[in-house]
Amino acid sequence: MNETIELIKTTLDKIRPFINRDGGDVEFVDFIDGIVYVNMKGACEDCMMIDNTLSDGIEIILQEEVPGVIGVKLASEMPEKNKPEVNWTPNSSQENKKTSCYI
Repeated sequence: MNETIELIKTTLDKIRPFINRDGGDVEFVDFIDGIVYVNMKGACEDCMMIDNTLSDGIEIILQEEVPGVIGVKLASEMPEKNKPEVNWTPNSSQENKKTSCYI
């Protein structure tokens, strides 16, 4: 399992520059029963394209790169017993960036 998580994180690091380009970011939270849970940050948090970014971008890439990944969901969709506390504040370069984005 640790190898899978490391491969997920490595793959997210490859995707990250494309998300950063639009003022957003992606953070790995957990891997449970084949589902990768992430937090979307910055401009991605309130972006109307977030579902497309997750399903048509991040999910497809992770499924191709990481054996055992069957889906990607937001951490807010995690089963209650697994939810971590999330305390995140945008930095000054991300506060006012609202752009359309899509990987």
